[in-house]
Amino acid sequence: MTATTTRTDWTRAEIAALFDLPFTELLFRAAEVHRAHHAPDEVQLCTLLSIKTGGCPEDCGYCSQSAHANSGVKATKLMEVQGVLQRAAEAKDAGSQRFCMGAAWRNPKDRDMDAIIAMVQGVRAMGMETCMTLGMLTPAQARRLADAGLDYYNHNIDTSPERYGDVITTRSFDERLDTLDHVRDAGINVCCGGIVGMGETRADRVGFVHALATLPRHPESVPVNALVPVKGTVLGDMLADTPLAKIDDIEFVRTVAVARIAMPLSMVRLSAGRESMSEATQAMCFLAGANSIFTGDKLLTAANAGDSADAAMFGRLGLRAMAGEEPMRACAAPVVPAAAAA
Repeated sequence: MTATTTRTDWTRAEIAALFDLPFTELLFRAAEVHRAHHAPDEVQLCTLLSIKTGGCPEDCGYCSQSAHANSGVKATKLMEVQGVLQRAAEAKDAGSQRFCMGAAWRNPKDRDMDAIIAMVQGVRAMGMETCMTLGMLTPAQARRLADAGLDYYNHNIDTSPERYGDVITTRSFDERLDTLDHVRDAGINVCCGGIVGMGETRADRVGFVHALATLPRHPESVPVNALVPVKGTVLGDMLADTPLAKIDDIEFVRTVAVARIAMPLSMVRLSAGRESMSEATQAMCFLAGANSIFTGDKLLTAANAGDSADAAMFGRLGLRAMAGEEPMRACAAPVVPAAAAA
């Protein structure tokens, strides 16, 4: 195995240099890092359920669930606990090892926490890894989730610090980091990534990876989403009829590869936008270090590839679903081969 050294001190110049590598060289380096820390033929299967849809007061320009959008998504109440557990059982039967639950809130109300806690405990009792995304958290709420056994909390930074204000105005980039601190302090694994293809520049993608890779500890989970333009959202209306609506496949794979090199122990999750990617593009993402996908026909409100299509793709690529295991707790600081930083 390659000699390793801790790297949370990446410079933007180093990240930019990785993006600028010849494509095949970048993939080779990313694959080396991936093989040093992960089984190269294993991919974790995850299921994402919207437990409370629509009506969110945030104005995220990409989101169909924002109350500021005219996307046709209707607001719903929080699902009943038993309904969530039934969906989790179905996901497990379909092969998922990880069950993610998302609520369209700016932040959860304390009155909702008992139901949320019951969902976490019930899913974890099935032997599945648990993840929640509920918006901003207070330290007390994070501690309650930790006590319930929540494995991961998702709270994306979305884009670079410089681009952030162009996408969201109802909360700041620093407020995102505050919630990550509360989650980390409570002992919950951090799931934090973002979205590319929102009209950002490569410099923004450099800034996005740099912001994640220079956190005091790397996120254990890094979802990389490609924007799915939705009519009625700010970015959907702006980008749907332009070439920017779909990020160039090679640039998307570059982003995955750079994330893998910069954060070698993280699970790099190939998330939204996959239904519009060819199998060849997805195969390059797996080669570049992506080792998790979301299964099923829907991601919150967006379409997804579907279980049967994924099974067929795995068969053609010789990939296998990661074996289920007891969910881990927060892991040690990640490392990166020194050679990869050159």
